[in-house]
Amino acid sequence: MHAIQIDRHGGPDVLTVHDIAEPALVAGEVLIRTTASSLNPVDWKTRAWEVGPPLPATLGWDLSGRIVAGTDPAHQVGAAVIAMSAQIATGRGTWSEHVALPGHLVTTAPTTIPLADAAALPLAGVTALQALRTAELAAGERILVIGAAGAVGGLAVQLARRTGAHADALVSRPGHEHAARELGAQQVWHRPDDLPRDRYPVILDTAGVDAGAALAPRGRYVSIADHPLPDVPGAQKSYVQEDAADLAHLAHLVDTQELRLRIADRYQYTDIRAAHERYEAGGLLGKILITF
Repeated sequence: MHAIQIDRHGGPDVLTVHDIAEPALVAGEVLIRTTASSLNPVDWKTRAWEVGPPLPATLGWDLSGRIVAGTDPAHQVGAAVIAMSAQIATGRGTWSEHVALPGHLVTTAPTTIPLADAAALPLAGVTALQALRTAELAAGERILVIGAAGAVGGLAVQLARRTGAHADALVSRPGHEHAARELGAQQVWHRPDDLPRDRYPVILDTAGVDAGAALAPRGRYVSIADHPLPDVPGAQKSYVQEDAADLAHLAHLVDTQELRLRIADRYQYTDIRAAHERYEAGGLLGKILITF
């Protein structure tokens, strides 16, 4: 079978489609025929930086596809599923024609969207949901989402609104302001210096922008970015964890049309280098899908 791997770190040229052995299932695992994955910041960072499991390594955190075999009775052969795999920690990358995963990481795919599109949900959705949980966002509170036009930020705006919170947004460029408003953001800025001071009881940073001056006294500042936290009380990191229950909840929200996924572009897995080049060019409004 084919898998997208790296055997060294560097630019898009280190991405190679290799013919590797089919994974052997162990107890409690399922084998998934991949329909699609998606490209996340962690993927290019793993490719470019000296991070990740031992090389050669298969990249990828997101997965949508169908079960073709399994040793977990909770999952039926032929079922359409989605999953998130913590590739850096476990080495279980999803950019492969067949992927073996523990059954407890797998959940039923949304039924109201194409199966390929569902690959845009796992990592970004679980990251947004868990970060808002860390922030303890309550109904009626006002939250500032930094990077609200991005994959995680866009889902966070929608999830925050669903809790009854009021969501404002900071985006990277004027052309993205409309996109943030479409997702439910009320006030939108594209320059950090324009943010109101001491206003927000909750700030969620998905882009690594220091907006500490906008945090209200005794507010909560949560970041998923690699950048250092701002020097404000209440600042903390949120690190995403594999959680099929969270993913099942998000899939339900997609099916009830309470959560909208945005797809910017699609690439066949054989064009993975071009997909990375497009991603790193920036300006995307939605996820890049990698189809198999």
